[in-house]
Amino acid sequence: MATDDTPAPVEHLEIQAGPHTYDALACGPADGEFVLLLHGWPEFADSWSAVLPALGAAGYRAVAVDQRGYSPRARPPRIADYAVPELVADALAFADSQGAGRFHLVSHDWGGMVAWALAGAHPERLKSLTVLATPHPDALNRAAAEDPDQHHRLDYVRFFRRDDGAAETALLADDAARLRAAYAGKVPAALVERNVRRLSAPGALTATLNWYRAPESVISVPAGRITVPTLFLWGSEDTALGRLAAESTGEWVDGPYRFEALEGASHWLPEEAPDVVTPPILDHLGRHHV
Repeated sequence: MATDDTPAPVEHLEIQAGPHTYDALACGPADGEFVLLLHGWPEFADSWSAVLPALGAAGYRAVAVDQRGYSPRARPPRIADYAVPELVADALAFADSQGAGRFHLVSHDWGGMVAWALAGAHPERLKSLTVLATPHPDALNRAAAEDPDQHHRLDYVRFFRRDDGAAETALLADDAARLRAAYAGKVPAALVERNVRRLSAPGALTATLNWYRAPESVISVPAGRITVPTLFLWGSEDTALGRLAAESTGEWVDGPYRFEALEGASHWLPEEAPDVVTPPILDHLGRHHV
């Protein structure tokens, strides 16, 4: 087994789930405790590139997947195909494909929304839950209703929910200037270029925006109360997800809960601050490994 001083090599996998084939990255021994990592928008599995080797070196079998709409061979055409229950079913299928009954779930941004929903509906499948940036959807919904600042921070979601092609056109115009700007200079330039190239493929950006379009309203993600051990990490400079929702997320968690506000960090925690987020993730996994 690799030691903490020896980063685990990254493997490329293909995962079959239902009619779709998903591209994935993996680290760590095949018999290690399974950790599933879910990315957000506009990211791919390689948003976790600096986190995966540390998990693998610690003895976990860590797998990050290009999710529905991001993997070219998992790009169904209907908006309804991207509803949260479909995304939750995908995540469970990813774990099933690797022989994992109960597993650790680590997530960021939209992956966090899927993770909250999965944890609420299927707590028996999880050993632990870790969410980066994304408050519990009920906390975010309440904050958006009560706080004009949080309401306006979500204006981009309202724009993305338009299904007339306006969002795609705007994001890709001028050599994808607005898409590039979304990363706010916090994501390594080479990764931004890879993301832009992949999202510029025919149909790719629309498929990823369908995650925003499938819910009935801006934040209508069913999650319920959370009973599994939960770690929530949030950056104080997150421009989309404000402090009110972050600090109130614990009101929806009944299980063991740890919240850390990372002062000075932005929304892009896996790419911007892997050295900051990886130690608490490893500590959380280690506390809840049975």
